[in-house]
Amino acid sequence: MTAVIPTKAYPTATVSTKDSARSIATATAGSTLADVLERVLDKGIVIAGDISVSVATTELLNIRIRLLIASVDKAKEMGINWWENNPHFSAQSQNLIEANQQLMQRVESLESELRSLRPAS
Repeated sequence: MTAVIPTKAYPTATVSTKDSARSIATATAGSTLADVLERVLDKGIVIAGDISVSVATTELLNIRIRLLIASVDKAKEMGINWWENNPHFSAQSQNLIEANQQLMQRVESLESELRSLRPAS
């Protein structure tokens, strides 16, 4: 005899009642890598860790690692959208860099001209 164990938003898993006392139904049973990746990106996952290197009682190095894996939609839902306002990730970044360089050259030439006029007066 078999029993069907429904799981929330996952396909149903068939488990023999004879073995049901020993087996554990998992949500990823029979899932493909694409299914697992879709679930992770839909919900998001945070991986956090600390690495510390010490000699005796003296701490030499401490590294904190925080990693968030989520879809763009989920990240926006959480309020994370740094790539939208960062000029290095937009198509206009090269134009902005060139305009900034031109302005810096213009300021330098005006400052040098101003310095040359000051000693004369």
